[in-house]
Amino acid sequence: MSVGSKEQVDFLTEKLRENGFTIAGEPRTTGYGYYECVILDPEGNQIEITI
Repeated sequence: MSVGSKEQVDFLTEKLRENGFTIAGEPRTTGYGYYECVILDPEGNQIEITI
């Protein structure tokens, strides 16, 4: 899921954490240059949140 900016990735990560979602990967810049975090949905599926 693309949210448009690094600040939005950080903001959404914290909002999801506050609402009980599991953060499987904290916000970071990947080896490919993407800024992203990874959360788990209620069924355990990974969702990447990127710029």
